[in-house]
Amino acid sequence: MKAQDSVKNFYPTLRMYTNFAVRGVKKICQQFGPREAGSEAELNAQRYMAEQIGDAADAVTEDTFRLSPRAFMGWLRLAGIFLLIGTAAGIANLFLARGIPYGPAATLVCCAVIVLMLLFEFLFYKPFTDSFYPKAESHNIWCVRKAGGETKRRIILAGHADSSVEWRPTYVGGAKFLYFTFVYPLLGLIYQIAISVLGLIKGENDVLIWIGCAFIPGYFMLIFFMNDKLVVDGANDNLTGCMTAAGVMKFLGDNRIRFENTEVAVLLTGAEEAGLRGAKAAVKSHPELCDPNVETVFIALDTIRDYDDMAIYHRDMTGTVKQSPAACALVEAAGKASGLSLQRNVLFAGATDAAAMTQGGVAAVGFCAMNPGPPRYYHTRLDKADILQPKTVEKALELAVQAVFIFDEQGLKESYSVEAPAPAEA
Repeated sequence: MKAQDSVKNFYPTLRMYTNFAVRGVKKICQQFGPREAGSEAELNAQRYMAEQIGDAADAVTEDTFRLSPRAFMGWLRLAGIFLLIGTAAGIANLFLARGIPYGPAATLVCCAVIVLMLLFEFLFYKPFTDSFYPKAESHNIWCVRKAGGETKRRIILAGHADSSVEWRPTYVGGAKFLYFTFVYPLLGLIYQIAISVLGLIKGENDVLIWIGCAFIPGYFMLIFFMNDKLVVDGANDNLTGCMTAAGVMKFLGDNRIRFENTEVAVLLTGAEEAGLRGAKAAVKSHPELCDPNVETVFIALDTIRDYDDMAIYHRDMTGTVKQSPAACALVEAAGKASGLSLQRNVLFAGATDAAAMTQGGVAAVGFCAMNPGPPRYYHTRLDKADILQPKTVEKALELAVQAVFIFDEQGLKESYSVEAPAPAEA
């Protein structure tokens, strides 16, 4: 059965659930406010969304996991501090131990630590600096609508409930200044490594060391990158993804649609902004997701706002994780059935929960509707409910519903047979 044939007046009905999703986002922002990973507000928002799904879900479960919420992005501050120490070591060597390469050696040690943090925390999303930060508990909430008969397939629609600590550069200067904040100190890191190696081989060069001081402002930019006193509302990133997923299940429940062999789940993850910790915990604590007898697909719905930027993210985690070709094809087919021709993008800086699922062995894909610039509201105080775009939420909701129906009928494969909607229905 096609999604369009599942209920009378399919498109007006979808608009009802768009309103449900938008109202939910606004209510959460008003009632619970910012939701840092591991906070009470994060959990309260998750529970509220599960309550809104109501009896459309046959089972609702909470999983708890521990993490260090500030560790993931906190490495930037540590990097800035180590870069300053490396610069100071070189300068001190000129005055205190000329002829003995303490400075270059100390600088290289600092640079090595920074490179390790860059690789583990930023590139591979692995805990590396967690021991330096306080611990907290976060949660994942599963809402499951069971199959009518034997479960042979499972589709998971996911959104993360937590919101980010504000990124000062994005708020102050947008995408260009954000890039500058990363590139400027990175050049300083490369410069420090180069002159330190040269200093060990040929001895320190006073002029080169003093030139290196030109990068000091960039190091302070890293130290003050995060506005620790301000956690943003995260209305678009990513209450929109959560409530879009919730809207799909609500649509199925209210219209008494139950698939014979397909289980539909909504996963409201915690701590995505803290390094995908929620999704990592979910795949680790639920080995049934990798059961070869139940075909499973995971779709991360993340930041549903910018209509013209709706895209399939087929490479995730700064391009290091290749998503399931079949999962990508499913979303592409759902897009076609919704009248969309979706481009496939690479997430060149950052990650979605889909990356953690893929790494855990689950067929997964990310679907986002955000200018990859990124926009100025990204991780800033501007990400409020008053900039929501209901048109985008409605189309994403339609796409997600289509994906569920297509998956139930055709399973997971790399090529689908679907029809685009007639112009009058679009």
